[in-house]
Amino acid sequence: MADLFAKKTMESLMTEAHEEGTHSLQRSLGPVSLTMLGIGAVIGAGIFVLSGLGAHSAGPSLMLAFVLSGLGCAFAGLCYAEFAAMIPLAGSAYTYAYATLGELFAWIIGWDLTLEYAMGASTVSSGWSNNFVEFLNIFGLKFPLWLAYDHWTGLRTALERVARASLAAQRPDLHPGTMPFADALSAIMAHPSAALSAQAHALLNAPHVFGVEIGFNLPAFIIALLITTILVIGIQESAKFNSGIVVMKLAIVLFVIGFGSHYVNRANWGTDWHSFAPFGVGGIGLAAGLVFFSYIGFDAVSTTAQEAINPQRDMPIGIIVSLSLCTILYIGVAAVLTGMVPWQSINIEAPIVRAFLEYKVGWAADVVTIGSIAGLTSVMLVMLLGQSRVLYAMAKDGLLPRKFFGDIHPRFRTPWKGTILAGLLAAIVGSVTPIDDIGKMVNIGTLLAFVIVCVAVVMLRRTDPDRPRPFRAPLVWPIPVVPVLGVLFNGYMMFKLGPANWIRLVVWLVIGLVVYFTYSRRHSRVQHGLLPVKPVDHL
Repeated sequence: MADLFAKKTMESLMTEAHEEGTHSLQRSLGPVSLTMLGIGAVIGAGIFVLSGLGAHSAGPSLMLAFVLSGLGCAFAGLCYAEFAAMIPLAGSAYTYAYATLGELFAWIIGWDLTLEYAMGASTVSSGWSNNFVEFLNIFGLKFPLWLAYDHWTGLRTALERVARASLAAQRPDLHPGTMPFADALSAIMAHPSAALSAQAHALLNAPHVFGVEIGFNLPAFIIALLITTILVIGIQESAKFNSGIVVMKLAIVLFVIGFGSHYVNRANWGTDWHSFAPFGVGGIGLAAGLVFFSYIGFDAVSTTAQEAINPQRDMPIGIIVSLSLCTILYIGVAAVLTGMVPWQSINIEAPIVRAFLEYKVGWAADVVTIGSIAGLTSVMLVMLLGQSRVLYAMAKDGLLPRKFFGDIHPRFRTPWKGTILAGLLAAIVGSVTPIDDIGKMVNIGTLLAFVIVCVAVVMLRRTDPDRPRPFRAPLVWPIPVVPVLGVLFNGYMMFKLGPANWIRLVVWLVIGLVVYFTYSRRHSRVQHGLLPVKPVDHL
């Protein structure tokens, strides 16, 4: 029986990192590009949506909730930074697990990262489509529901629209966006009448194929293919495109903070601890869990380590600076939002947009919509970029078909076949699949990767303490404070996602184990001693 826990030696890893030529990835990313990739992955539409839910759990202390969430990511981020500087290879947590925990764990985390990145890109493409449709509404352009959503989501959206109209007529005392309105709407949606269902089908107005209603999210499909095309053309072109998008959305976030500050009423922040944190420390913790997912994505930076010019210096900069900057901006948005509107009145569906509409500045709300589109565009790009690099790393080790996923385009110097496949998968899943449950699977998969990296950094400190570490995460050895806090915080977040998502994760991992034992174990280059191992100078 093959050694399921065989590890890649640091010597073989460093040999791979020195590979050059047309069959290797191109090192062309500096600290600015890497930081931009980090910001591009983190700042999406979440800050413009989740802040509303967080405010109803923490009140004005939503600012502290973002601090707490940022700290939780920082614990994992410091561990990622140490590995990325020490092992400058594509693959991120997959590669780190291979060097510390062995092949079986590496496969599990690689399969898990596929869940995070490919399915994450599908989720984002669907969200991008929603915001794009809203953007068209600014100009009075109506997109057919059956072409803006998959069938199930389109029907649910149509049902929600007719239910909202019915609720507004029956209960004019309830205001849209408030918790009472949302609760009443949920009750109607849970048990819709036959009349409402019929109205929803009429509003959807979907064509029938063999007597079955169909739906296809056309904007989600198109944007995923466009992003895939950019990624195939080259890493430099992808980084430049991402940087342009990031500059745009940073400008919009700063606009929200700067312009919104003119409407801040400091009394809305409270006058003492009780009014600042009406639900106490527990409320802050709950809100931190809700807004935590606004941070997910920074780990994708580590998948580009093999394309960084000076990974020892630049990878930690990219990870830490992007996380720090995003945390500061999130706190600023939270402060402005809770200052503009009393927390009890903050809209939970579109908090920032509604806050500006309260002050009759609709054009500012339109700017926020544009910011959401820009944010999701760069998130999708970095997700698909990370996915193709993880597949490339796994193929190089023989765990996936090497001739397909490991093939580098001679001109563009990108893993083009794997990129196209990941992009097509994201486009198809995002256009025909209800995305809500997949989004929750992405969250639990990401948190699992965080936990494994925190464990792995301690393992390598113990097994190879003398290995040069250009960046050393603080408080790791001999007392692993940072990794333990990372495990506890992210493990707690996994627990809070509930049993249904644990079941989905287990099913996904079982499928992965079937693939491993039927294909990957038999083709593993580590198991067959085929990986190059020769003394090299450390990068």
